[in-house]
Amino acid sequence: MEKHPWWQHYPRAVSHTIDLERYESLLNFFEECFERYHSLPMYENMGKVMTYFEVDQLSKAFAAYLQQEKHLKMGDHVAIQLPNLLQYPIALLGILRAGMVVVNVNPLYTSYEMEYQLRDSEAKAIILLDNFTHKLEKILSQTFIQTVIITKIGDMLGRLKGPLVNFAVKHIKRLVPHYDLPHAVAWKKVLQIGQQATFHRVNLRSDHTAFLQYTGGTTGVSKGAVLTHRNILANIEQMTACMRVQMQEKKEIIITPLPLYHIFALIVNLLAMMRLGAKNVLITNPRNIQGLIKELRKHPFTCISGVNTLFRTLLAHKHFASLDFSSLKVALAGGVALQKQVAQQWEAVTGVPLVEGYGLTESSPAVTCNMLDGTHRIGTVGIPLPGTVVKIVDENGKKVPFGTPGNLLVKGPQVMKAYWKQPEETSRVFLEGWLQTGDVAVMDQDGFISIIDRKKEMINVSGFNVYPNEIESVVSEHPEVLEVGAIGVLNEDGKEEVRLYVVKKDPQLTSEAVISYCRERLTQYKVPKHVVFRDSLPKSGVGKILRRTLKEEAMKATPV
Repeated sequence: MEKHPWWQHYPRAVSHTIDLERYESLLNFFEECFERYHSLPMYENMGKVMTYFEVDQLSKAFAAYLQQEKHLKMGDHVAIQLPNLLQYPIALLGILRAGMVVVNVNPLYTSYEMEYQLRDSEAKAIILLDNFTHKLEKILSQTFIQTVIITKIGDMLGRLKGPLVNFAVKHIKRLVPHYDLPHAVAWKKVLQIGQQATFHRVNLRSDHTAFLQYTGGTTGVSKGAVLTHRNILANIEQMTACMRVQMQEKKEIIITPLPLYHIFALIVNLLAMMRLGAKNVLITNPRNIQGLIKELRKHPFTCISGVNTLFRTLLAHKHFASLDFSSLKVALAGGVALQKQVAQQWEAVTGVPLVEGYGLTESSPAVTCNMLDGTHRIGTVGIPLPGTVVKIVDENGKKVPFGTPGNLLVKGPQVMKAYWKQPEETSRVFLEGWLQTGDVAVMDQDGFISIIDRKKEMINVSGFNVYPNEIESVVSEHPEVLEVGAIGVLNEDGKEEVRLYVVKKDPQLTSEAVISYCRERLTQYKVPKHVVFRDSLPKSGVGKILRRTLKEEAMKATPV
C-alpha cells in the first residue's frame, strides 16, 4: 500500500496546520465566543436554559467576587468540586477570566483523597456542592483553603423550581449530610455581590497556567498536570479543525453525560464546542440511564460523547433504540478502549459511526482521533491531530516497524508543561522532549493507531505479554456478559495468570461457560484461569473499569 503523510487522510477543508497565535489566552477565546453567539442558548440543565450572554455576565460576576471580595490574585489556585450543573461552567469561566488557575476535584472523592489533592495543589478557595461539604469539613484545617463557596443543586434553576429541588434533595432524598462551616459563603450571595463589584480584566500570556488537572490515579498516585492557556487553546483548535468536517456554527446540540471535571468532557464538550456556538445539555447524573434517555428524547441532539461503558449501557436499555437519531451527526468515544461489538451495535442502532479518539490528561487531552468524514477505522483511535507527532518505540527508544507493538510517545503544542511540584516525575515522563504516554500501541502503514493496553497493566504469562484490553474485548462479545475486567494475579508458584471479573446479563452464566468461550477465541496462554462474578465492577468517575482496584482486592483476598 502506498504511504502518505497522515494529514492527507483529512478532507481538504481540514489543514494539517493550526493557528497557535489566533488567541493570546483563553480570555480572548471566551470573549470572541460570547460576542459572536451572545443570544444563542449555551447550556441547559434540568430544563433550565442559559444563553451565552447570561453566562458571560455571571462568569464575570463570579470573577469580580474572587478579585474584589476575596482579594485573590492572578495565578492563585481555585478548586471546583461539582457535578454537571450550570454552576460549573460559570465558576470555571469566572476563575479563568480572573486570571486564576482551575483545580478540578472529583466529587466522588473521599475526605482522604480530597485532603491530598487540595493540599498538594495549594488551592486557596473551593466551590463545592452541599452534598459533599461534610467531607471538606473533616480536612479543611489541613489545607490552604481560606474561601469556601457552597452551592445547592437547584441554585440556578429559577425561583420556583430551584427551592423545590433543593428541598427534595435535602429533606426527602436526604442527600445532604450535616456539616458545620460557619464561614462558608452561599453561591447565590456570591453572584449577588459579584454583580455589584467591578470586574478587572487581567492580561494573560499563552504560557500562563490555566489548569492544574490531576491525573486519574488509576495506575498510581494522582499527579497535577500543569496545563497552560496555550496547551488548551491548541487542543481546541486541533479538535475544531476536525469537527468542522461534520459540524456547523450555531447549529449543534451536544449531550454531556461525562463529568466536566474530567479532562475529556472539559475540553471536548465544554470548551471546544464553544468555538462552534453549540448548545451543551449537561447531564447531572448519567448513572440514571432512564433519566438520560428521557433527556435524549427531549432534544434533537447532533453530538454525544462518552466512554465504552456508557454506550454499552445505553444500547442495553429497552427504550434506547426507539429514540430519534435523525439529527445525530457525531458520536465520540474516549477515556477507555472502545469495544468493537459496542461500536458496531451503536452504528447499527443509530445509523451513525461511534468514532474513537485517544488522549490523556498530560496532553490536554486529545492526541489522535478517527476522522468524521466516514473514513474511520473501527478498532483504532485514528490518526494524530493536526500539529501532533507520535512515534512508537521499543524499550531502548528505537522506532519499531509498522504493525509492531511498542511504547507510544507524543509531541505537540497540547502537551503539558510539567507535573506540579514533581520535577523527578516530570523528568521521568519526558524522553528527549517526547511525552511517554505509558500506553502500548501499534501503527499501521497509513498512520492509524491502535492502543493495545496500558504498559503497567500488561500481564506476563510464562514470558508472553497478555493485554487485558484484548481479553475484555473478546469476553464482552459473549451475549450473557454485561461487563468484564481482566487482571493478572500470582498463583501459588509465583507465576502470573489471567483472572476475569464479570457482571452477568444472564444469571445462569457459569465460569466454565466463560472459560470455554475464551478457549475458542484466544491463544491458550491468554485464557483466564479464574472467573469471579460480581454485581458490579469498580469504576472511575467517567465509567472506566478500575483494574488497579480489582488487583488490590485480589491481593488482599484468599486465592479463588
